[in-house]
Amino acid sequence: MAEIVNLTPHPVRIFPSDTPDRIAPGSVTPLRVITPSAQHQPVRLGHRVIGPDDLGLDIPVERVAYGAADNGSPPLPPPVTGTYYLASLVVGLAAVDRDDVLVCHDTVRDLEGSIIGTRTLARPHRS
Repeated sequence: MAEIVNLTPHPVRIFPSDTPDRIAPGSVTPLRVITPSAQHQPVRLGHRVIGPDDLGLDIPVERVAYGAADNGSPPLPPPVTGTYYLASLVVGLAAVDRDDVLVCHDTVRDLEGSIIGTRTLARPHRS
């Protein structure tokens, strides 16, 4: 059976597919909780400001390159057969060349609107 390694800093709760979009915490039991990995630090996306971009707007706009963090945050671990890495959406979107990266999809929120889990996971794909 394949393994999921959670590279986010928080537990990820997987709820049943019929879970409403918003629920009171504790009102629905998750099918599974994927705890953060003890062997890996959370993976974060870094950015580098390239410079201003004049679009003729009255709001400043900058060109920004996103990629590996420059602050010592680790890159994604190397691929391992039978292992999937659960990462944040921004990290997953930057890693569409990897078949082993999963992100939360079809999220569940609490009554205040904060994400508390997901119904499904997704593999980001370059369209």
